Formats: sequence, C-alpha cells, structure tokens
Amino acid sequence: MFVEVKTIAAVFLPAILLVLFARVTYNLYVATALTLLLIAVSVYKGYADHPLIILIDLLSAAIGFIYAKSMLAAGK
Repeated sequence: MFVEVKTIAAVFLPAILLVLFARVTYNLYVATALTLLLIAVSVYKGYADHPLIILIDLLSAAIGFIYAKSMLAAGK
C-alpha cells in the first residue's frame, strides 16, 4: 500500500509544485530549479527509494514545466 501512495504522489506533486513555484516567482527556471532540488533532496533522504519513482517524479516535473511555460506565456 505504501508504494501506491508514493506512486500517486510522484505523479501529481512535482507538477503541482512546479506550477505553484512558477506562479509565485513568475520565473519558470527558478521554479524548475526549486522543484528539481526538492526531488534531489527526497532521493538523498531516501523517500524516493525506487528508480521508477524517481523517473515518474522527473516526468511529472517535465509535464509541470510544459504547463507552467504555457501558463506564463498566456499571462504576458
């Protein structure tokens, strides 16, 4: 059961965090750096202990990057 919770969190949280950080900082690259830093810390601390979870985290961050890029472009 714990693996499913990690997988669901890996699918949604990085994208949501990247969009939230982009909305707060108004800078896509700062938001991406903060999100990737949080992913790196979670890997270092052992929360993302399976390579598939790390891959899902990175894919979710990529999707969040694409969405935040279009969101910030629409706001200009």
